[in-house]
Amino acid sequence: MDTAELKETFEFFDDWEDKYRFVIDLGKELPDIEAHHKLDSNLIRGCQSQVWLTWRQGPDGHLHFDLDSDAFIVRGLISIVLVALNDKPPQAILDFDIESFFEELQLIQHLSPTRGNGLRAMIHRIREIASNCL
Repeated sequence: MDTAELKETFEFFDDWEDKYRFVIDLGKELPDIEAHHKLDSNLIRGCQSQVWLTWRQGPDGHLHFDLDSDAFIVRGLISIVLVALNDKPPQAILDFDIESFFEELQLIQHLSPTRGNGLRAMIHRIREIASNCL
């Protein structure tokens, strides 16, 4: 799935409850990261739920992120972030306007402040990694 397909899917739903269920379903489909990666050093600070992030840079320079959480809604948000930012070159990650993308999905206004802050912390960490890889 790419960002255009994700936006199209979100537009299909009439109300936030249906979108919310879709986000949870995305979270249920997200692969777990391996238990040995669920370390304090891989935790993203600022998230209400536990969120772990690992990453690697491929030979083509693209960054691949693996994220996991102990909450399905957060796993769904992770899935959305990965659609937008995963397996991209560092500069493309930094150039992508993720705030506008979330606005188009009408996502942020339906999240609790703590979930929104956690989402921002996740994005900040990914962008920080991308910046360090330039």
